[in-house]
This record gives sequence, structure tokens and C-alpha cells, in this order.
Amino acid sequence: MTQVHVIEPRSQKGNVRKRCAIVGPVVGRSQALRMGHPPTRQDARIAAMARTAIALSAGLLLGSIPAAAQVTAFVDGRVIDGAGHVIEHGTVVVRDGVITEVGPAASVRAPQGANRIDLRGKTLMPGIVNAHGHLSAVFGLKSGPEYYTRDNLVRQLRAYATYGVTTVFSLGDDDAEAFALRAEQAEAPPGRARVFLAGPSVFAETAEAATVATDKVIALRPDLIKIRVDDNLGTSKKMPEAAWRATLERARAAHLRLGAHLFYLSDATALARAGADFIVHSVRDLPVNDAFIKAMKANNACYSPTLMREVSTFVYDSAPPWTKDPFFHRGYSEEISAELEDPARHARIKASPGWAQGQKYKAGLEVARGNLKRVSNAGIRIAMGTDTGPAGRFQGFFEHLELEMMVASGLSPMQAIVSATGDAALCWGKQGAVGTIAKGGFADLLVLGANPLDAIANTRSLDAIYIGGRRFDSPR
Repeated sequence: MTQVHVIEPRSQKGNVRKRCAIVGPVVGRSQALRMGHPPTRQDARIAAMARTAIALSAGLLLGSIPAAAQVTAFVDGRVIDGAGHVIEHGTVVVRDGVITEVGPAASVRAPQGANRIDLRGKTLMPGIVNAHGHLSAVFGLKSGPEYYTRDNLVRQLRAYATYGVTTVFSLGDDDAEAFALRAEQAEAPPGRARVFLAGPSVFAETAEAATVATDKVIALRPDLIKIRVDDNLGTSKKMPEAAWRATLERARAAHLRLGAHLFYLSDATALARAGADFIVHSVRDLPVNDAFIKAMKANNACYSPTLMREVSTFVYDSAPPWTKDPFFHRGYSEEISAELEDPARHARIKASPGWAQGQKYKAGLEVARGNLKRVSNAGIRIAMGTDTGPAGRFQGFFEHLELEMMVASGLSPMQAIVSATGDAALCWGKQGAVGTIAKGGFADLLVLGANPLDAIANTRSLDAIYIGGRRFDSPR
């Protein structure tokens, strides 16, 4: 008998925007845009790329994206739709890379002539959406500007896709190569993870400087705005409140959502009260309190725990447990495992200034895990993010470890899945396009050999990955 279950439904975000163009311009890379200095060569370069961006993005609308001219029907499988619903023995019909029908097999039939994919005994879920990742100048465990190339960024997006992460929001420091890739995904299913970009992170020390810096980013037409309100455990300057408020005001005027990188509860509460849309890291210094929860709920703001980011700061003073994990080697080489197991590398890490910082972040992880459960219980929307991209934060693989840590911290498997699909897309305004199995959305789909509602680690049981209705073949 066909059954339809509704599991843990959640209210939609009050200020949901209508579907809009999901491609954008080319921007220049910068740690932060500052005021108070004469124009630089980089300013000129960014301005030139902005003009190019307008030409690239003009007229590229969501509905114009073509794909293979074919019809595919996924039949008789369990369908987890990314919004908290499950259909047992469901059918999903895809035409030209877009989902056209979803429902129980008794009411939705495969069209005549469709390519039928039998899912008996399997589970279909949306591709994973990482609400906080990065494309980085990293190759293996090495970092450097020479690695910020088109080919390497494609490799990174394919690494995400290899693990079923079909959409990633890259939150800062993205150069022209990344934005060119974003423009290309408007033309056809990309054969790699979809990417949306913040442009340069905004940092300034005065409100005036912040206004100018933010307007420069807005002129590039990014998908979102990101600010850094963090002193890196007392080792750097924090963006002052007057400055971040100025950036928030400009982001609102431009109808762009704003995400805040932070650490401290006091900053998180102030930003939520001011109307920030997204807290992109856990609060890690103190347990969240009623004032923070009230502010987040009043603003209908989102919260990304990024637990694996904390793990990456302290785990490498010895061999991490995943060096022997076959799933890690789905996308990463034995040579990387050998480097991670090297005692000389461990000794260098222990002798570095970063090691002591890592121990502080390790303590913060336990606070973060408790806060995730408190925030979720309060009904605040969770969006899975990992901060992957920097060296040692493995794109695609860490997203599965994040889901497992979220469940170990008290979320149910369904809550974790929704946070990594429908809610991750909704928090950045891309609902309806990615993150759910629903009519009109892209056919970014995962076929799993085991049910992730039974055990969240079953997201690893990847039988097939589809992006825009086309099967993705792992490069390894």
C-alpha cells in the first residue's frame, strides 16, 4: 500500500522571496574591501569585471536553463523530498533536467517512452546543499594563489559532487574564475556542483568605509553579502558594530541576504536583533540564551553550525580517523592519507602557534554542539554548512561527517537531512530551484542504497548522483 508520511514539518520563512535569477556576475577576490586608501589596481580590475558580469548575467533566468532533451522517471522508490515529507513507493518524473511530477506511484505514472529507473529497495533524496562552503586556492593539502585556476575550481566542484553535494554556497574570496563557472551553469547542467558566491567578504573599521566597501560588492551583483565580526580568539581586529550595521543597511537596500561570520554570543545576539539573515557559524563561547533565541525567531534568521570546521582546527596533530575510510578515498587519494598520517607533520602542527588556538576551538566545539540542539529545539531554522575548502577541510566528505555530528548532537536524521537540503536552499533564497524534490526544481538527485532515516550514515550509500537530470560520474 502506498503511504505518504509528513515528518517534522516546519513553517516557511516569513520573508521568502519569489524565484529569481540564480546566476550572477564576475567579481575580484579580496579578503576584505576597505576604505581610506586611493584606488588600487585591484579596484580597477574589480570594476572591469563588474562590467563584464552585467553582460554575462543579463537575461539569464532560472526558467531558461536547458538540459538533455529527454524524460526520465524514477519509479517505485522511497522519496525523501527535502521538506520533511516521505513518499513510500513514489515516482519522480524529470523532463529536460527539471522535475515535472512527484507523487505516489498509484497517482503518478511514468510517461510513455520515458527512461525508467527502478528504485525498488532504494531511496531518492535531493542533492545535498552546503550553505557554507568555499572554493579555495588549495590543491590537496597545499595552499597558494597559483592554485586558484579554473581547472582546479572545476576539480573542487566535482569533488563536492562526488559525495552527492550538488550545490555549494561559497562564502567569500571568490575570483573571476569562480564567477565564470557560475555563469556557465545557466547554460546547461554543469557536470559538477552548482555554485553561488558571496564575492569579497566585507570588512571595514568605520561606517563610512563599510558603506563604500559594501556598495562595491553590491555593484558586482553577488548572491549574498558576508561580513566578518570576529577577532579570531583575540588575535585580530573585529569589525565594529557601526561598520557592520552600515553593511547590513546597504545589503537590505539591495535585497541581498547577509551572513555573519562570528564566534561570540554577544555579537550573534546583536546581529540577530539588527536583522542579520544568517549566522554562518555556531556560537561557541557560551550557551545560547533566551535573548538570542528571541532575536533569531523574531528575525526568522538561519543558523549554520559548521561543527567540522572546529574539528579541522585540532584533529591534525595525529592521524585523523578517516585516513583509512574507504568513503574518504571515494574522492581523495591515498597520498593525502599518507600525508595526514606522517608523524613529522604531526610534530610541526604541535609546534605551530595554531595548535594552541586549535585547543581553544576544541573546547568551543562542545559548546557548539549543545547550542545546536538548543537552537533546533527552539524552532530556529538550521542550514547545514561545513566551511569546507581551506586545506584540511575536505569538500564533499566533510559534509557527511557534519550530518553525522549533527545527529550525534541531538538532531533526528530527518532534521539533519532537511537542514542539508530544503532549508539550506531556503536560507539563501534558492528554494524551489534546489534542495527539494518538487515540481519545477532542478533534478539534482541522489539514489541511495540504504535509508538515511534509519541511520544518517546511510547518506554515504550513493548508488547514483544526478545533476540537472544527468548522471554524474565521479572522476575517481
